[in-house]
Amino acid sequence: MVAIVSTVAYLGLEARAVEVQAQLIAGLPAFHVVGLADKAVAESRERVRGAVAALGLALPPKRIVINLSPADLPKEGAHFDLAVALALLGAMGVVDVETLAEYVVVGELGLDGRIAPSPGVLLAALHASTEGKGLVCPASQGAEAAWAGSIEVVAAPDLLALLNHFKGHGLLSPPQPGEAEVPGAGPDLKQVKGQETAKRALEIAAAGGHNLLMVGPPGAGKSLMASCLPGILPPLDAAEALEVSMVQSVAGTLAGGRLTRTRPFRNPHHSASMAALVGGGLKVKPGEVSLAHLGVLFLDELPEFQRGALDSLRQPLETGVVSVARANAHVTFPARVQLIAAMNPCRCGHLGDASLACSRAPRCAADYQAKVSGPLLDRIDLHVEVQAVTAADLVLPPPAEGSAEVAARVAAARQVQARRYDGTETRTNAEIDGDLLTAVATPDESGRVLLAQAAEAMRLSARGYTRVLRVARTIADLAGSDGVGRLHVAEALSYRRQAPRN
Repeated sequence: MVAIVSTVAYLGLEARAVEVQAQLIAGLPAFHVVGLADKAVAESRERVRGAVAALGLALPPKRIVINLSPADLPKEGAHFDLAVALALLGAMGVVDVETLAEYVVVGELGLDGRIAPSPGVLLAALHASTEGKGLVCPASQGAEAAWAGSIEVVAAPDLLALLNHFKGHGLLSPPQPGEAEVPGAGPDLKQVKGQETAKRALEIAAAGGHNLLMVGPPGAGKSLMASCLPGILPPLDAAEALEVSMVQSVAGTLAGGRLTRTRPFRNPHHSASMAALVGGGLKVKPGEVSLAHLGVLFLDELPEFQRGALDSLRQPLETGVVSVARANAHVTFPARVQLIAAMNPCRCGHLGDASLACSRAPRCAADYQAKVSGPLLDRIDLHVEVQAVTAADLVLPPPAEGSAEVAARVAAARQVQARRYDGTETRTNAEIDGDLLTAVATPDESGRVLLAQAAEAMRLSARGYTRVLRVARTIADLAGSDGVGRLHVAEALSYRRQAPRN
């Protein structure tokens, strides 16, 4: 007899069906796992052997073969352990095979029979829902699995409790969805002294989901303003929260099954590798750009990042997805992020201040800024110079307007965009393109004339031209204007980086 248990293999944010087939064959005692399994899956033999021994059972003196089907699909991770154990117990007649057929099973086993958490339970639960099956998972991840909807979730702390549940001796209580996290209080824009131009650019970036680069000397408040951004962004809606949680689930960072309505804010160190930023590794995992999906990716000290790592962000910033190519699989992760970057104007950081600048200025600045490629800078919608904070600024009282007031205007502009793009895949002005861009962002006659003149004088690329229109549309939304006028285009152009002349 062959006992079959359903489980899943993860490819990006896709859960693919896998059958775990167990068979006991007459012959010399042996335990084989076949089906393109990685080392973690192959090692499940010893974990399953220990967990079965913890139940007081002995493996039969036969040849045990576990087949993971389809055999040409790569299997990675320890979440196959529980499915292998149940399939084996089914073949031994300990548990009813027909009962197991109604569930998708995921979970890692300890040698004492405990069921340990494993990444991707939310994806497995959504897959089980589409298949019309229930889900068996670790007890600590039951709250996470319960977010998948009206499916039966059996969340067991150990293998013995799970077997008792199936035999009807001690039924496990169905888990409840984890509570949504309460947003924490972050920095407020009232803490920022001066910098009105930069704060205005930050508001425009938040309202339209635009990329922003702040350039200024050390201590000018660039990092502080970036950390204020989550406080002025609107919360995630239900569908967006599920998208973000799916990425966190496969990355193993969804703690306690708690979904959050706060937009992700990722701030990687400048020593981050290409795989850390865009995803990859021996076992492909989402990178920072995917963990920041529908949120903010903040890159401080931008030129200090490896140039190859920065340039790997070009395609995700344009398409909103990351495709990691491997010889045996192509894995795709979502990456619709808002890039906020900060940098000093030169290595010493004091370009323009004769009393503090180094002796190599202005050559120092040209060499330092050249570390960031032109194509990447062209994908940043807003470029703003942040001036040094003076002593006179520091003694001023806090500004009357803080994050709450800016957040209200940003929310109103986002609501306008939500109504405008209802029924399309577009969420914000930063994503509009093609005919939709022409329909909603074409300026009036005077605005078109100004834009045409500026595009020639500033040597804007086609991408730069498009991004000016998107920013102008956002500025018009903040102003409550139905159309895009000359003033909106002029302000959008003031934030555009001018291409260097040869």
